[in-house]
Amino acid sequence: MKTHIAINGACGRMGQRLVALAREDPGLAVAAAVDSPRHPLQGKDAGEVAGVGPIGVPVTGDLPLAARAECVIDFSAPPGTMAILPTCVARKIPLVVATTGHTDAQKAEIEAAAHDTAVLFAPNMSLVVNLLFKLVRLTAEALKGKGFDVEIVERHHRFKKDSPSGTAVHFAEIVRQALGGGRFVHGREGLVGERTPDEIGLHAVRGGDNVGEHTIIFTTLGETLELVHKGHSRDSYARGALLAAKFLAGRPAGRYTMADVLGL
Repeated sequence: MKTHIAINGACGRMGQRLVALAREDPGLAVAAAVDSPRHPLQGKDAGEVAGVGPIGVPVTGDLPLAARAECVIDFSAPPGTMAILPTCVARKIPLVVATTGHTDAQKAEIEAAAHDTAVLFAPNMSLVVNLLFKLVRLTAEALKGKGFDVEIVERHHRFKKDSPSGTAVHFAEIVRQALGGGRFVHGREGLVGERTPDEIGLHAVRGGDNVGEHTIIFTTLGETLELVHKGHSRDSYARGALLAAKFLAGRPAGRYTMADVLGL
């Protein structure tokens, strides 16, 4: 039994990998490939765009009414998410939001959509990163009040538009919640004085083609613990999104997370 998915942002780097990997998966079928109506590849076969040969699904500017989509995966940009969101709400199609960089108002609108359809909104689709979210929470809770400083360093390719990454911010939010407070400090420059105990440092590195690294540092006088994830290819994020789509298809309206997918 195949799960029929639609991919929003099908012409982007991640969208193309979703098309390619879905084609290889006997449990999936690409029902629609959506991208900006102004994209120069409009009308092209999504499989040819992805470099895997024709799949009989053209790139369209919106989700066709005839598409048998049981779940939409959004791996586009914030305007792309907000363009497909009303369609998913109106047609009660489950939505996996893998895009990052949304404003607070946009995030609130995505969250509100969960009243009408199933929504899985995650800052990172990697299965290992989502396991690391839990490990970071456990570590922060165990070391709370014991004099540890927390710093988060993330590295991404030169093309990434948002900074720090949504994943790094989520790690910082997990730490702040586990510690019962704290303030985010984005980088340091100049004579800023000694580090204060309530700081949670975030540092973004951009360069080359790095698909994503995150290091969460717990350090005190005499010892350091580092929890590290390194992405070797974008496929780890694409495979996580495809697994999330399989999980979400057919679910009732509500807010879901990758922890639900992993059973954590």
